[in-house]
Amino acid sequence: MTTPTIHPSRRFDEVRTERLLMRRWRDDDRAAFAALNADPVVMEHFPTVQDRATSDASVDRFEAQLAEHGWGFWALERRDTGELIGFTGLNPLSDDMPPAPGVEVGWRLAYAHWGHGFAPEAAVAALRVAFEGLGLDEVVSFTSTANVRSRRVMTKLGLHHDAARDFDHPRTPGWSGQRHVLYAIGAQEWRDRMGIVGA
Repeated sequence: MTTPTIHPSRRFDEVRTERLLMRRWRDDDRAAFAALNADPVVMEHFPTVQDRATSDASVDRFEAQLAEHGWGFWALERRDTGELIGFTGLNPLSDDMPPAPGVEVGWRLAYAHWGHGFAPEAAVAALRVAFEGLGLDEVVSFTSTANVRSRRVMTKLGLHHDAARDFDHPRTPGWSGQRHVLYAIGAQEWRDRMGIVGA
């Protein structure tokens, strides 16, 4: 896995927003996360739903990244209820992915928590970590061409569609959603968007 050169000022084991807590994963998150990954509505733009073993393997992978680097795909918890509602965060792209090397911002939320603005709220916090904490030059995001909902979130975040970098997902041959669109935002674009002067 290719991890870009970063310049972290500190670890980011916990990130808070107005309504959300982005944190390390716990064993008691596994059942709720597995239920989310088994929901065909949530997984509409993926090749298939996930079984418990596959979901648990994702938790293990996410937590290993957080433990080693202090950033990654955080467990996403509602601060008002304490519910695990999914994940949001940053992911170093593996070498087989066409946009690599690089870091993506991504999210997946349980259906009951769609439509409340949680995904963009948490993703803005993740981008702040990427650009202000880790010193990344660019962050990308990608999804199946038909995933209009996620594409709308990407646009809200200030990412722009870079059609020249669209690609066929290498791990899903024959899948109808194999064609992926890529969105990106650079550090200067982020600073301009946030009104950060002199960075």
